[in-house]
Amino acid sequence: MSGNGFGTLFRVTSFGESHGPAIGCVVDGCPPRLPLAEADIQVWLDRRRPGQSRFTTQRREPDRVQILSGVFEGLSTGAPIGLLIVNEDARSKDYSAIKDTFRPGHADFTYQTKYGIRDYRGGGRSSARETAMRVAAGAIARRVLGEGMRIRGALVQVGPHRIERACWDWAEVERNPFWSPDAGAAERWAEFLDDVRKDGSSAGGIVEVVADGVPAGLGAPVFDRLDADLAKALMSIPAVKGVEIGAGFAAAAMSGPEHNDALRMQDGRVTFLSNNAGGVLGGITTGQPLIARLAVKPTSSVLTPQPTVTAQGADAEIATKGRHDPCVAIRAVPVAEAMVALVLADHLLRHRAQCGG
Repeated sequence: MSGNGFGTLFRVTSFGESHGPAIGCVVDGCPPRLPLAEADIQVWLDRRRPGQSRFTTQRREPDRVQILSGVFEGLSTGAPIGLLIVNEDARSKDYSAIKDTFRPGHADFTYQTKYGIRDYRGGGRSSARETAMRVAAGAIARRVLGEGMRIRGALVQVGPHRIERACWDWAEVERNPFWSPDAGAAERWAEFLDDVRKDGSSAGGIVEVVADGVPAGLGAPVFDRLDADLAKALMSIPAVKGVEIGAGFAAAAMSGPEHNDALRMQDGRVTFLSNNAGGVLGGITTGQPLIARLAVKPTSSVLTPQPTVTAQGADAEIATKGRHDPCVAIRAVPVAEAMVALVLADHLLRHRAQCGG
């Protein structure tokens, strides 16, 4: 199976299945002499960990990370960093009744068609369980980026219900189970998702990630555009079906003068009067905040019976039981932050290799 690695100079390769003994990854290309300990990674994993509210899966995984290699006496050595998380609360019996039935919205059919075999326990390799390793690797990427760059994510829409942007408060993101920057929206989402769960259904959402302190000059023309790599990174997150940068799809309804970010000099430096480009022009960062949004589809596992087929080619009906998020967009927030960190760390090292500094 190919496609398990991401990045060029700062590269991450992950392994493991949802209900296997463990999941893990190897981070290659990390510069030496960076302070790094398991606690530095665990703090980010704890933000993604399941079972923290009634709005996420109740699978109880502590997600305790172990550093297996690449760190000596509290510093990175430059060698590959091996990370491991043991799966402690897998309940494979939840899936035995549907092992021969393709779940709508899942990768069951496509994995079976491509490989002729699949791990039906929680989706195996296609499960969002693997995103824990993205978050772990993203923690190391943040070390590479340093304290000058800050990456923050927020949930800005659940189902049809959006936040009020006038109420945006980054501090509020850490105070509610939805990563919402709008306290009022969080209350409305709680009522909405309780109703969704009672109906045996699910909901999607939109996540927004903002990276501040990104220097101008990261990225490269044509095929190595930073926004192209960013789009790939975010689209690779399970359940993500759309990505936009800056004004995104709204740009189609703007005029040129409206969308263009006009320039002015301020204190001897070039500044922009708006940021519709989302911090990237020509695939290269402008020095403005990097802004990306990703659309997350409704959770595919639902209690509502749906028509499907079996691996033997018979029509069937399925209702997916077990422990599932009513809205996977909630836990996508720390994963999206991590993917942005991976892209920026990779491009920072690539920039230094070509241009110095």
